[in-house]
Amino acid sequence: MYEEAVKVFKALADPKRLAILEQLRSGEKCACVLLEPLDLSQSGLSYHMKVLCDSGIVASRQEGKWTHYWIDPAGRARAAALVGELTAPVTETSCCRCQD
Repeated sequence: MYEEAVKVFKALADPKRLAILEQLRSGEKCACVLLEPLDLSQSGLSYHMKVLCDSGIVASRQEGKWTHYWIDPAGRARAAALVGELTAPVTETSCCRCQD
C-alpha cells in the first residue's frame, strides 16, 4: 500500500521536479523545452522525468529522438486522493489508554 505513496511523495519532494510540474501545467512539453529554464543536463532531466513518470503523475510519448511529457489527469487524481486518504481523520474509538 505504501509503495505507491512513496513514489508520489518522492516525485513531489524535489525542487527541480516541482519546477518541471509547473511547466507541464500549461500542457504537453518536449524534453528540449523543459531543459531550457532548468539548470540540468539531458541525463539529469531524464532522471527526474523517470521519477515523475514512475509516480504516475506524468505520462510520456516518444516522437523521433525527443520525448514529450504531460501531467496525466488520472495520475494527478490518484496523487490527490492519496494525500487525502493519508491525511483524513480516522473515525475509530480511542487509540490508547490515555483516553479511557
